[in-house]
Amino acid sequence: MVTLVPVTAEHVSDLRRIGETPPVRARWGEFGPQWPFDETEVTCYTVLVAGTVRGFVQYGEENDPDYRHAAIDIFLDPEVHGRGIGRDTVRTVARHLLRDRGHHRLVIDPAADNEAAIRCYEAVGFRRVGIMRDYERNPDGSGWHDGVLMDLLVHDLR
Repeated sequence: MVTLVPVTAEHVSDLRRIGETPPVRARWGEFGPQWPFDETEVTCYTVLVAGTVRGFVQYGEENDPDYRHAAIDIFLDPEVHGRGIGRDTVRTVARHLLRDRGHHRLVIDPAADNEAAIRCYEAVGFRRVGIMRDYERNPDGSGWHDGVLMDLLVHDLR
């Protein structure tokens, strides 16, 4: 269903357009002028559906052998919400990280009120670990909101 390709300059205008949609902006805030090339410690992919840019997914890796794991972040065009594209994207990235990159544990940290995202991640095999209180600043800077720490171990992937 989805194809993940490394982000290139040709994807940026579509990704920024998606980022400006109210649902995405409410979660991700405003992108800086160098986004998505401003974070060198993460690996970024464009989510394509039938050749059309439909979202963005990134992962970061902790490579200390005593704490080795990876973390995932994702946003999709609201036009494709509810179609299984999020599950397919997260599952594809999880398989890559577990099978190809050798991780045994992945984490993801949606806002506690983002029920659709939580259901998506649970469908892939992520489990709720706990609530992180006042975890993340609201994108508009008005305060803080809780996050849900979720993890997936290699044997949990569905």
